[in-house]
Amino acid sequence: MPVTVVVGGQFGSEGKGKVAHFLAREQNAVAAVRVGGSNSGHTVIDSSGNPLVFRQLPTAAILPEIKCVISAGSYIEPQLLLNEIEIASLTPERVMIDPNAMLITEKEQLEEKNSLLRYSIGSTLSGTGAAVRKRIERSSETRLAKHEELLKPYIKPVVPFMRQCLQQGERIIIEGTQGFGLSLLHSEYYPYVTSRDTTAAAFVSEAGLSPLDVDDIVLVIRSFPIRVAGNSGDLPNEIDWETITHESGSKIPIIEYTSVTKAVRRVARFDPDVVVNAIVTNRPTKIVLNHLDYVDASCSSLEYLSDKTISFVRKIESLINAPINYFGFSPSSLIKYPQAIKIC
Repeated sequence: MPVTVVVGGQFGSEGKGKVAHFLAREQNAVAAVRVGGSNSGHTVIDSSGNPLVFRQLPTAAILPEIKCVISAGSYIEPQLLLNEIEIASLTPERVMIDPNAMLITEKEQLEEKNSLLRYSIGSTLSGTGAAVRKRIERSSETRLAKHEELLKPYIKPVVPFMRQCLQQGERIIIEGTQGFGLSLLHSEYYPYVTSRDTTAAAFVSEAGLSPLDVDDIVLVIRSFPIRVAGNSGDLPNEIDWETITHESGSKIPIIEYTSVTKAVRRVARFDPDVVVNAIVTNRPTKIVLNHLDYVDASCSSLEYLSDKTISFVRKIESLINAPINYFGFSPSSLIKYPQAIKIC
């Protein structure tokens, strides 16, 4: 069945939002599914060149006519989701929320803010983890999407809709969140992980589809992996943004901030271990390598590989023992091999 799953291969912020938007357009998808909670922001560049950060909607929401599905495995801040629906100019006909999606209330957010999670594991304190815990505990305080009056126009039976799409041969994109190195189940960095499993199989389950529906798993990685600020866990080969700026030849400082907390991200040189483990577990059919402009800043405008970036890509392919299928040079660009192989 025609289902594409986009999954992160490191510690999040690999550029999954850009990739999911690109593939939804390239593959003529009819629906895009967002799983996970509001603790991860995905950035997409609109037609006017403006960056939009979605923490609840799939990035394909800005494409015309595509249906946006918020699955049962989602954790929703109602007002945040409604604000994003307004930003994307979506009508109720284009948004479908599974009635069993979990709500994040001020109570869950307050619980995390009053905890030591920010200091112990670098949590974003979105309330997602507290909501996951309450769902598992089957607490009497648990509130699902079907209990929220504000979301009523969007509550629909999403699984039958997706099954009908697939039976008609129509493509669905599942936009996973965070990265394999943050998986609650499979990361070697536990407890410095998120509150959910972050593998392709988990995303398919959260969406309400079958593993037999999937024919395309896209693993997204970046040239210099990041982790969120603070005590967020081990980051092998950690460096600083000044080093990247200098080595890339960029004329302007290169620096990244987390899309949710706006703190400066930690950054490191490429380490193959987490990516190799992500490949073993997720069995991707395609691999995307983003942030190649951090290797050679000149390619951010030329949008093809220089000698320097070709050498870097070949090294990465050797380290992970897998070919790279797509290359990303900027927040909006994504080029398929072999079109990107040209000397600057």
